[in-house]
Amino acid sequence: MGKQKVSKTYEEINSRIKAGEAVVVTAEEMVSIVRKQGPEKAASKVDVVTTGTFSPMCSSGAFINFGHTTPTLKASRVLLNNVPAYAGLAAVDIYLGATEPTEDDPLNKVYPGEFRYGGGHVIEDLVAGRKVALEAIAYGTDCYPAKKISREITLEELPFALLTNPRNAYQNYNCAVNLSDKTIYTYMGTLKPNAKNANYCSAGELSPLLNDPLYKTIGLGTKIFLGGGVGFVTWNGTQHNPNVPRTEGGAPVRPAGTLMVQGDLKQMSPQWLKGISMLGYGTTIAVGLGIPIPILNAEMAAYTGVSNNELFTQVVDYAYDYPNRVARNYGEVSYGQLISGEIEVNGKPVQTAPLSSYIKAREIAETLKKWIQEKKFTLNEPLQMLPTAEYDEAEE
Repeated sequence: MGKQKVSKTYEEINSRIKAGEAVVVTAEEMVSIVRKQGPEKAASKVDVVTTGTFSPMCSSGAFINFGHTTPTLKASRVLLNNVPAYAGLAAVDIYLGATEPTEDDPLNKVYPGEFRYGGGHVIEDLVAGRKVALEAIAYGTDCYPAKKISREITLEELPFALLTNPRNAYQNYNCAVNLSDKTIYTYMGTLKPNAKNANYCSAGELSPLLNDPLYKTIGLGTKIFLGGGVGFVTWNGTQHNPNVPRTEGGAPVRPAGTLMVQGDLKQMSPQWLKGISMLGYGTTIAVGLGIPIPILNAEMAAYTGVSNNELFTQVVDYAYDYPNRVARNYGEVSYGQLISGEIEVNGKPVQTAPLSSYIKAREIAETLKKWIQEKKFTLNEPLQMLPTAEYDEAEE
């Protein structure tokens, strides 16, 4: 008789976690396990692979309820530390976006697009326990007669605060260069003229969606590490695009899947939610996010065993091609090459730099691993899977 193939269920893996018997490794560790033992044997030994990423995630923000006033108020305009929040949610519910800049920043008058403080910084201030100035203006109604309030708030005092990010954890992303003859300032950082530098933004083999490239285990209800606390995948992200070219193993070679995620802001930490000001672009927030991948079978072991040298992305010109939506690239490079610090563009060596922190991504994967080993974190089987698409093997 042939050897029976490995097949596990979420229930079996969670039983092993609760018993303290689960074998949990990071995605980095899984690379060498699969290389040495093969997917089938690796699947028989490993129960969970943990992933992580820590990088700017512009499509982030928080739903906040700042509590009813006496007399009551129905806010129509709200500022938090002089950063506008969206108030069209009735009464005292608002949404604060990470890229919303502060009003009347004197630096912006001199350098358009340059802001030192924005929504991402407000979120960091809140989770750090700092006081935030709230100003709310209303037009007044019979049931909500108050027209203005001004006070300081803290996260602890808020009745409700939910980090809700419409698009996080991009599954792969461009490597950005600038082929023009002047410096440009982008969400991918400052790009020097004539391709003098190349910036990228992915944790490579540690990146969550690159370890589940065809969305076999990640979906609605998946429990995750988010901002230092526990969060959930609540839908696919706003620019989820699974129908892109992929390698033979299923990994996308262009930006593909994204996740909508949320979690209780009061559980989170300023260590994993960091407000950022990017020169010439504006404000954003760096988010720490990690996902446990259950090793249900050899297929999942193979996906999680892919190394940086087997994961590829495209070199894109951000001076002309990106803003004009021109579908061309200037080479395909592996994350192994990007992490080495140098790639080749148009026949010339170019220095690379990451916008995401590989060290922090590793720390998130290790933290999630520890939570599972200590029986503090179990896995959720998705209620519904992410949209996927048939794909052709990558061109030779």
